[in-house]
Amino acid sequence: MAHTPTARLRQRILKGLAPILALVSLAACSPQQMVMRSVADELASQGQSAENDLELAREASAFYLKFSESVLRPQPDHTGLAAAVAGGFTQYAYAFVAFEADRIEATDAKAAQRLRERAARLYRRGRDHALTALELTRPGFRQALANPAAQPALRTEQLALAYWGAAAWGGMISLSKDDPDTVADLPLAIHLAQLAWRLDPGFGDGNLASLMGSFETARPGGTRASAEAYFDEALRLGQGRSAGAFVAKAEGIAQPAGDKAAFLDLLNQAVAVTDAPGSPLALSNEVMRRRARWLIESADDLF
Repeated sequence: MAHTPTARLRQRILKGLAPILALVSLAACSPQQMVMRSVADELASQGQSAENDLELAREASAFYLKFSESVLRPQPDHTGLAAAVAGGFTQYAYAFVAFEADRIEATDAKAAQRLRERAARLYRRGRDHALTALELTRPGFRQALANPAAQPALRTEQLALAYWGAAAWGGMISLSKDDPDTVADLPLAIHLAQLAWRLDPGFGDGNLASLMGSFETARPGGTRASAEAYFDEALRLGQGRSAGAFVAKAEGIAQPAGDKAAFLDLLNQAVAVTDAPGSPLALSNEVMRRRARWLIESADDLF
């Protein structure tokens, strides 16, 4: 009998949970804190698994995020799990909520607005997990972040927290243009991204560079030349393997400039990106290829 999508999802979840359940079964003979730490380690690694089926990823994400959040709650300083949860909420908001809002905007503006409000809440949730972990592992971090002259040093294990915190913050701000208090936090989000950039400009094979480019286009006083340099660095670091780098430059540089030819060229390069078997970029690339195809179809309305 052929497996239904629901059966496939159940099998995938049970397979992923097998090592976690094995750890939980040790609770009777192990200290609870040690067991919970091991569960958190396992969940953090599960969040890095390769997947290119968007529907399966969407269906599994809610379960993974809720379960991971419950494990994170009693140990919010677990940097690996906090980063995975922050990243999970950020990616879910972008790929499955905000994108759907963009897609239906022309036919149902009210529904699109509701989706954007939900996406903003999900971004906030991801940001808060990242900032909480950063504060707990480096007391005084939030206060230092509010000081533009302060440059609190991040440790390598905090880099993903800073990246996902900044990305979630930026996403939340982009969807909250009618909320002056949220928009006023843009310098804090940029400062957080800059701290990550100081530690490792190559983080995420160009993902951080793309984020820096997006912030450069959004910040007061930002320049197109500087933004383009960041996006080009993202393309260099991605080495043709990251569809997101092409989409980011298309939306961040070509579209605002009214350059339809460059816009379409970059998006077609994104669609053409192929993934090696088991690539950790498989899911994010499929998300960005889907967005690129939609933008290509919408090009006449955008220019």
